Amino acid sequence: MINKVILVGNVGADPEVRSLESGVKTARVRIATTERFYNRQTNETTEQTEWHTVIFWRGLADVVDKYVRKGSQIYVEGSIHYRDWQGNDGQRHFVTEITASELKLLGRRTESNQTQPQPQQYGQPSQPPQYVRQPEPQYTAPQYPAPQPAPAPAPAPQPAAPAEDDDLPF
Repeated sequence: MINKVILVGNVGADPEVRSLESGVKTARVRIATTERFYNRQTNETTEQTEWHTVIFWRGLADVVDKYVRKGSQIYVEGSIHYRDWQGNDGQRHFVTEITASELKLLGRRTESNQTQPQPQQYGQPSQPPQYVRQPEPQYTAPQYPAPQPAPAPAPAPQPAAPAEDDDLPF
């Protein structure tokens, strides 16, 4: 089974960072992703923006606390989770969240955040950084010998001249 989400979007508000009683740090970030659609009949482009709640834990929450601000563009990988609970008012509440496993800071440095490394990847330290571009493999088409003309067909045997009665062996 696979539960994987990849988002690239802009942070809508400063992160909500807090520490649990156990000392574990967590950060909650709202990310906006926008898709553009072109309608050929009306020649108009429309945009649809979706808002996602992303939860960061431990070291990723530290990075979010340090470098992510409203307007930051980030890349997030994680998994989607659904929660529900019953509130004090007796109503049932539902929430959809992304639990982040990887974070990349995108975009340019802001004046107030000159120490921010760009681009930088956090999470899953056992994997090599994915933002380092490897050279593209060069493809060369196989070289085949030039086609040779087909040999000329052998001449068809000529029919023998009609035999005369004297030439017949019987």
